[in-house]
Amino acid sequence: MKLLCDENIDRLIVFVLREAGFDVSWIAEFARSVDDAAVLEIAVTESRLLVTADHDFGDHVFRQRANNAGVFLLRLAGLANSEKATRVLHALHTHGSEMTGNFSVLSQNKLRIRCAH
Repeated sequence: MKLLCDENIDRLIVFVLREAGFDVSWIAEFARSVDDAAVLEIAVTESRLLVTADHDFGDHVFRQRANNAGVFLLRLAGLANSEKATRVLHALHTHGSEMTGNFSVLSQNKLRIRCAH
């Protein structure tokens, strides 16, 4: 599975996903401070699921109807980065195929997947 991690995703999460065999591109490594529209465009162009902690992407996808390849929003504030990485990895292994093209939200208690088109 191809992923695009937004720059707000912790390095440990990126590392764990790469170690697990995911094809991960990380905005922090090649396009720091790029705006949200550009991040979505990169994800679409490269057919990557966007992994982000930025709630603004919900507005882009649902209100502005921005083209996307799927958004995976992390709402895991308060957890240690190692625990976040474990939960993200588990969600992707368990439901990754369902997330493609959809808007998914991972919170401490559940994963919600909603059609993004």
